[in-house]
Order: sequence, then C-alpha cells, then structure tokens
Amino acid sequence: MTHSVESRFIAIISGALLVVVAPLFTLFLALSSQQAAQGISEHVDVVISSNTQALGKPLWDLDSDSIRQVAQMLVADPMIHAVQISDTTGKLNIFESDPGLTADLSGNEARSQAIVYKSVQGLREVGTLTVYIPVASWFSGLHQSELAFISIFIVAILTVFGAAVFGNRMMVVRPLMRLTAAIEATRRLGSRHHVDWRSNDEMGRLAKSFNEMQALLEREERELKRAHQQTIEIYNMTPAMLFSLTTGDTIAAVSDYWLQATGYRREDIIGRHFPDLVYPADRPLFDKRRQATAGEGMPIEITVRFLCKDGRQMSALIAEADLGAATGHPAGSLSVMTDVTELKQSELRNHQQAISDHLTGLLNRQGFEAALDRHIIDADRLGTRMACLFVDLDRFKAINDNHGHAAGDLVLQEFVTRVQPMLRNADTVARLGGDEFAIVIVGEDTEQRSGELCQQIMDMFEAPFRIEGTSVRLSASVGVAFYPEHASSAAELLQKSDLAMYARKRDGKNGAKVYDPAILTRTREKAEIESDIEVGIAANWFEAHFQPIVSIESGMPVGFEALMRLRHPRKGLLPPGPLVSVAEENGTIGEIGNLILEDALANLNRVQRLPSLGNAYLAVNFSPLQFEPGLPTRLAAMLAHNGITPDRLVVEITEAVLMHDDPQIRRVLNELHDFGCRIALDDFGTGYSSLSYLNRFPVDIVKIDQSFVQSLIGGDTDVERKSRMLIEGITTISHKMKCKVVAEGVETEQQRRQLMQIGIDFAQGYHFSRPREINDLLADLSGSAGMNSIAS
Repeated sequence: MTHSVESRFIAIISGALLVVVAPLFTLFLALSSQQAAQGISEHVDVVISSNTQALGKPLWDLDSDSIRQVAQMLVADPMIHAVQISDTTGKLNIFESDPGLTADLSGNEARSQAIVYKSVQGLREVGTLTVYIPVASWFSGLHQSELAFISIFIVAILTVFGAAVFGNRMMVVRPLMRLTAAIEATRRLGSRHHVDWRSNDEMGRLAKSFNEMQALLEREERELKRAHQQTIEIYNMTPAMLFSLTTGDTIAAVSDYWLQATGYRREDIIGRHFPDLVYPADRPLFDKRRQATAGEGMPIEITVRFLCKDGRQMSALIAEADLGAATGHPAGSLSVMTDVTELKQSELRNHQQAISDHLTGLLNRQGFEAALDRHIIDADRLGTRMACLFVDLDRFKAINDNHGHAAGDLVLQEFVTRVQPMLRNADTVARLGGDEFAIVIVGEDTEQRSGELCQQIMDMFEAPFRIEGTSVRLSASVGVAFYPEHASSAAELLQKSDLAMYARKRDGKNGAKVYDPAILTRTREKAEIESDIEVGIAANWFEAHFQPIVSIESGMPVGFEALMRLRHPRKGLLPPGPLVSVAEENGTIGEIGNLILEDALANLNRVQRLPSLGNAYLAVNFSPLQFEPGLPTRLAAMLAHNGITPDRLVVEITEAVLMHDDPQIRRVLNELHDFGCRIALDDFGTGYSSLSYLNRFPVDIVKIDQSFVQSLIGGDTDVERKSRMLIEGITTISHKMKCKVVAEGVETEQQRRQLMQIGIDFAQGYHFSRPREINDLLADLSGSAGMNSIAS
C-alpha cells in the first residue's frame, strides 16, 4: 500500500518535471548554442574575408614565409583551431594548427574561400584558404554566470521534490497505512477495529467516517445474527415442508416438518442432489421446470412424484421461488413441498370419468380428440398413415321414439359389443354422442383395414338387434378420412370423416364413403347458401315472382303462381332450387314462405287493378312448417289488408305435406278451406302419389307434374302413349272429384294442343311465360300487346 501510493506520487511529480521543466531547459540550451554558433560563424567569415585579400600577393609571388606568418596569425585566433593554405599550382600547401589541440580535426567544421589576386591580366584565383573552427555545443554558448544560475535552479527543484515526497509520506501514507492495518485486522480477526488517527484535514475525516462505519456495521451484524437465529427457528417450526436448494439443485437446508414427512435425517440429506429423490420418469420434467418462466422472476409450481425414505411415492406439489431473482445474481431457491397424493388420485378418477362415456364405457368426444392428437403425433414420428371412421346409425331416432330411450341405450351397448371384436389393440373407438361413433385405425395396412372394417360393420347389421323381446333392424352410414392425405390435424380429420358420413347419408344411407374434396366444396356451397338465406331474411332480399296460369283454350291468364326468388345485391338473382333444398334442411323454409306470401299478396293487389284481371287467383306453395294453428287467422288479416277475397288464394301443398297425415295440418287445411281458400295438390303423379289424398283432404285443384307433360313429345312413342294415358286418367278422376286440372311445364304449342284434346283446364309453362318480376309483368300486362303475347 505505502510503496504503491508513494511510488505513484513520485511518478506524478517526476512526470510533471519532465513535462514542464525539461522542455524549458532544453529550449534554453538550444537557443544559447544557436546564438554561440552564429557569433562564431560571423567572426570567422570576417577573418577569412580579410585574410584572403592579404594572401593574394604572397601566393602570386609564392612567398612561403609571408604566407606562414599569416597562417600563424590566423591560428592565434581562439575561434580557429587550424589553417590550411594552398595555391592553384600545387607548389605550396601550408598547414598550421593550435598547439594545444590534437591532430584529429574530425570534430571541427571546415570553412574555405578562394584567394584572388588582381594582376595585369585581371583577377586571377591563386589559391584556397581553409580554416577549421569548433562545432558549437549546447553548453559552449553559456557564460559562467549562466551556469551558476542553472545550478541554483536544479538545487531548488530537487529541494521541492524532496519536500513533496516527505509531506506525502507524513500526511497521506501514514494514515493510509493505519487504515489498511485496521481493515486487515477486521478481515483476519472478524472483529471491528478502529483507526487511531486524529486530524482536521481530509484524512482525519476519512478516519472518523471509517470508525463510525465500523461501529454501525458492528450493530448491524449483531442484529443480523439475531434475525438469522429467528429465521432458522421459523424455518424449522413452520408446519410446512420447506427446503432450500443451491443453484446446482443441491439441498442446502430442510425444515423439521420436511424431515418428519419424508422420513429422512438432516445429516443424510444435506448436500444431496434433489433430483435424485424424484421419481426417475419425472426427473426430466423437474430439470426443465425453469424454462417456462425463464427471466420472468415468477414462482415455479410443478407436481412430481417424490421418493420417501421408506420407499413410498408421494405426489408432491413444489412451489419454488428463486432467491436471486431480485438481485439478478444466482442465489439458490426456497421451495414449499405439499403432499397432493390423494388429490392427484381424485383428479385421475375425475379425468377418467370426464373422458369416458358412462353408457358404453368408451371414450367420449373429449377423450377421443385427445387420443386422436396422440395418434397423429405417433404417425408423424413413425411416418405412417391412419384412418378415422365416423359411424352414424340410420333410423336410430325411430327406436327412441317408438320403444323409448332405454331401448335405444340397449341398442348402443349391443352395437359396441359387436364392434369391439373387430378392432386391434392399437385401434381406438369412441362414442361421440347420441348414435355417433368414431374409430381410429393405425398401422401400415390402414387403407385395406378401413375398407374391411366398413364392410364388417355393414354385415353386422344383417342380424337384427333384440330389445325387450322385439327385433329391430338398423343400418349405418360410415364416413372415412385418411391422415395425412385428407387432413393436417385431429380436428380436421374428424371433420372430414363427418362430412363423408353425411355425404353417404345424402346418397341413401347404409354404406361407407371415403372423403373427397368435392364433399367439402358442396359443404362450403351449402354454408354460403345458408349465409345468403340468413342475410336475405334479415335484409328482405326475397321477392315473389309471378308465372301466369292460363286457360288452355284461350291462353288468357286466370291466375298466377308465386315463385320464390332471392335477389342478391352482388350475385344477382339466385336460382330457387338450391335455396329451397337448404332452407328445408335447416328449417328456414317457413320464414321464407311467410315473406313470399306477404310479397305475393301485395303483388296480386297491384295486378288485380289491371283490366280483366280483377278475379285472377294467386297460387302459393306452403311448407309443412307454415301449417301452424295461427295460419288461418294471419291469412285472413293479410287478405283483408290487400283487398283480396279468400277464394282467390290457392294454397299449394305437395304430397310430402299429406303423406304423414299430420292431424294439425289436416285441421289447418280444413279451416282454410272452410274460410274460402282453395287447396291445390302440386306435382301430382310423382313420389308417393295416392288417389286417397283427393278423398281424405279438401283438394280443389290438381296440378299434373311437368315430367308427364314433357314426355308427350319425347320421341319415345311408348312413353308418350303411357304419359297421355296417365294424364287422361288423372284428368278424368279429378273432374269426377270436381277438381280443376292444371298442367305444369308446357313448353310447346304441340303440348298445348294435346293437353287441350285431353281436357286439361289450365296450363302454365315457358310456352306462355317465364316467372316474371312484378314490375316487368305489370309492364307486359298493361298493354294489349302483352295480353296477346300470353294468349298466343
């Protein structure tokens, strides 16, 4: 310490002298030597100039004595050390030097000048004068007084330097040495030593501050010792399993309660690697516990199986806090361990119940989706394929409706009993809900096995199911999707197999279908139509177009059929077929029918104002969903609002409405008929047509399906003959039942003439007019030209 401070102080002073004094002294000597050299040079130049003139005549006469005298006179000058005089002819070469000098003139400077003589012939160079003068040194220009001044200056500098070193030693180094001794004693002995130094300067204040700090630290150490003792007591007395780990996960401390719960002894457990006490399968999880919260300083919670002293496993919830998170430096951790063995067992039971179907014991949808995720991970790892079969029982609802839900449960259990022997151990089967099941097939022969299993499921239903002494027959629709060809995730794979199953149902049920991208296209188209319908209902995009129904003989309009259209603001006028199909499937056909009915009655109100159309009737198609008890009352109000008599409204129904002989529909139809509305049976002759409909329901008009009308000119004479016979038969029977007959789909004049010969009352079709928007129709009907065009 002393050597270091003092040597640095000396180095600083020496550096200051070198930086300031040395350059100034050097500059002084340089200027002095330069001035001395300049004086010598000027003196020598004068001497040489004057003596070259004096040597001209002697050299011309070759007077060696005179020349030597001049040389000796020059050497006598104290600033000239040697002289050399030579003539141009080489006969004379006189050299004279200062006797007190050595013969070596290498350290002298030679100055030469030519000697000229003015002869009769003019100026002639007769020789050369060379003098050797000393080179001026730094001290050569100094006088004695200057040397004395320099000596005094050097003595003063050395005196100041010595005084500074002595003062530094007395005022700085000594108190520092005492301070260092106190610090070393504190470090070695552990007690707080004070510095024995008193002064009013900075070192005194430093010593005083150090002594006060030592006293403060001594008090804090006593308090820390008391706090540490209290912490140890709290640590051990807390009724919780506390333990502390080092940064390397070595056990640094454990509480008494921890020892009591685990069975270990403190001397055996301190210093052990904690992961060694964790169940081997859970050690990787414990080692990676800090990765999720790295850098966040948040407490870590993890559940692992802990190995107790007696060999039992304890499910332990460990909450760990990093003790170095606040300081940013590694300092180990403090953890609390809680025995959650019973809780984990309870959670396991609850989880098993949550993913299982209580009726069949299979996985439910939640459990199946988790299993499907695992199967996909394995398939990606092994590079194999897998198949998902979506099974839906056909006509299962009828069993619940006719035999009760208990019988349906028995059928589901029997189905599972029959399916399970067909599966391998690696396969997974689940009940997704209701009568829907899913099966996952894994392995190399996935495609072949899925086809075989689908066939086995189909064959399984050949044997009837026995419930409560009764045999019932079922079938199944199966959709198949493969991973990774058809899907990239578990949810997508299940969705694709579901879509394939519904496609199989649309194709007639009782079979299997492999997913095809066209299925998704149709599904998306259906979803788009559903969206258009939903928005169309809310935004009132639906409108009723009118197609005239004309007298078969005169061609004059007697009525109009209201046909549904949707005018999309971007797509334009959409065809009704896909709309009706989707609306009937999702149940919105009733809302659409009500909108069309309101618009159609408003349009008829406008049409009836035209000449000869005041009694024209309106035929409106009704969906089964519209036959609610309040329909007659609502119709009466709408007819009155538009000024239309009930007999001018024809309620068109299809055979599907009458087929199930719903008592409510029968009651509503009778009320409408009693109110004065007429009933028309649409598309008669197709589907499940039955003449009993004409007897059991109040039918006023029979509409012959257009397929019979178009067959009249199909080119096949046998088909034409049979179609004509059917039309004649329907017409004759309808007239006998006092029903009017309308032929649909008339497209040519030839068809019209044949129908007129048969005795058809009315007709409609493209031959007379296409369905028209009300404004266009009114524009055509307003003039005689429009009326004639329909009549023709």
